[in-house]
Amino acid sequence: MKMRFHLAGATALLCDIAHGGFDDAAQRRIWVTARAVERHQHVISAIPGVNNLLVGFDGLHTGPGAIRDVIAEAWEAATDVAVPTREVRIQVAYGGALGEDLADVAAQAGLSVRETIAVHAAGIYRVAAIGAMPGFVYLTGLDGRLCVPRRDTPRVHVPRGAVILGGGHAGVMPCDAPSGWHMVGATESILFDVHRDEPCLLRMGDVVRFDPVA
Repeated sequence: MKMRFHLAGATALLCDIAHGGFDDAAQRRIWVTARAVERHQHVISAIPGVNNLLVGFDGLHTGPGAIRDVIAEAWEAATDVAVPTREVRIQVAYGGALGEDLADVAAQAGLSVRETIAVHAAGIYRVAAIGAMPGFVYLTGLDGRLCVPRRDTPRVHVPRGAVILGGGHAGVMPCDAPSGWHMVGATESILFDVHRDEPCLLRMGDVVRFDPVA
């Protein structure tokens, strides 16, 4: 599996292996590669994305060519290892004020609202990446019937706790923020709390299940 490299400003490289659909095995290799690369003395950060990796480096002491070699070596050495995971269950109240797109998603999927809830809740999701905002997780495993395009017009305000989906991913809003994803429900689970010993509720690789509540 070939990794492609792109400059992301003067002191970062975006390493991309996406080749169509999401690849779970490639994502696990990215996690392993990130852990190896971030130990390099001139690497400032190694941030896994969805089938990609963003590596920031100290431009005063190295350059993109040298860091590219470091990443390529780590990628070739990385194996598809089993990543320790937990199963986290999140209770969801579907529909309502924070799920106002549920009926529209159902219509696009050719399902009833009840069927849409059942399909979403039956999914076994995995945290592929954490980013965009503190605690926001990109969840893979969304049923293909619910992979509807993102909203034509993003909302300027989506509340914390909104259970959302967009494109091929599912997620939960960790804070109030703009979003173009569809709101299908709400949860009281708090995905990010700076006062917790571990601020993020979820870790990369975690399995997530959604449990409907009245």
